[in-house]
Amino acid sequence: MGRVVETGGKLKCPICGNTVFDLEEGKIDSKWGFTAHKVKILVCRKCGYVLLFYEGRTIWDFD
Repeated sequence: MGRVVETGGKLKCPICGNTVFDLEEGKIDSKWGFTAHKVKILVCRKCGYVLLFYEGRTIWDFD
C-alpha cells in the first residue's frame, strides 16, 4: 500500500465520509496506447472507494 494521508476534513470520501486515505501514483493508458495519463490515486481506508486526480499526460509508456 501507499503512503497514508490524513486530509483533516478538507477531503472526505463521498461514500462513507472518512478523511484517511492511502495515496498511490499511477498511469492510465489511452485506448490505442499513444498517450498515458498520470494520476494520483486516493483509496479510502474505511470503505475502499477510489478517487482519481489528474496529473497530466505523458507520452512515455514503457509497459
